[in-house]
Amino acid sequence: MNVKEIRDMSNEELVKEVASLSEELYNLRFQQATGALENPARMKDIRKTIARIKTVQTERAAAAENN
Repeated sequence: MNVKEIRDMSNEELVKEVASLSEELYNLRFQQATGALENPARMKDIRKTIARIKTVQTERAAAAENN
């Protein structure tokens, strides 16, 4: 998911997406611990996407605070 797609989402959608990605990351960590993880690069992608979403949320909160 790129930044443009993230910026087009509403705040509620962003919260749901972070929750969904966090759950997926948890499951991938569990798979890694049991040796069943097929695509370790997916973990990195999910962490980066979560960081992008949180950055957009912080920017929106700062903009709302300044207005």
